[in-house]
Amino acid sequence: MSISDARARLADVIDEARIARDPVYLTRRGNRVAAVVGAGVLDQLIEDAQDLADLRSAAEARTEMVRDGVAPIPWDQVKSDLGLA
Repeated sequence: MSISDARARLADVIDEARIARDPVYLTRRGNRVAAVVGAGVLDQLIEDAQDLADLRSAAEARTEMVRDGVAPIPWDQVKSDLGLA
C-alpha cells in the first residue's frame, strides 16, 4: 500500500494490521519502506528476538568453554552453591 493511500485511511490500516495480525507494508515508488504491525505482534517479535539472542549467547559461551577446556558446572552444584537445594 502506498504511503499516500495509508495516510488517507490510517485508521483502516491500523485495524487491518491489528485484526489480521499481519503486517501492512507501506511503499514509496513501488518499494517497501515500512510496515504497520499490531502492538501485540511487535511485542512478540521483540520477545522472540531477545530469546534468540540469549540462545546465541549461550551457544557462544559453550563454544568458548570447549575451546578453553573448561568443564561445565552441573546444575545441582550451582543450586547447592547458591543455597537453593
